Amino acid sequence: MITYNGETMDDLDRRLLSLLRSNAREPAASLAKRLKVTRGTVQNRIGRLLARGDILGFTVRTRPEVDAGIRAIMCITIEGERSAKVVRALKGFAEVGAIHTTNGRWDLVVELNTASLAEFSKALDQIRLIEGIAATETSLLLADIR
Repeated sequence: MITYNGETMDDLDRRLLSLLRSNAREPAASLAKRLKVTRGTVQNRIGRLLARGDILGFTVRTRPEVDAGIRAIMCITIEGERSAKVVRALKGFAEVGAIHTTNGRWDLVVELNTASLAEFSKALDQIRLIEGIAATETSLLLADIR
């Protein structure tokens, strides 16, 4: 079993989360049938996972052409102990969709979203000026396979 915030997440919780990741709109009755538990159990588990903060919210995934923007991944190396300052600065950019810490060659992986190449170029230029960023490598996302 895995423990989060002093509470245990069991196999049923993990299987429920997996199903919700695939389709957060799937009805509780359908989830219950797939998990071989009652609808009440599913509803109680979802409520508990929300209350504990294991589920932060629900979202919509769209086809890339619906977003019709420029999407990219930027890998960032940070100089010294400036991670917190760099992350704070990145959070101020509307173009930054997500920030991930990582191990290995890069310290951060940042998801970027802009409406045009001109906005994308401007965002890159501004991000590269953040004090503490030592190096970046950016790749445009061309197609979603899954």
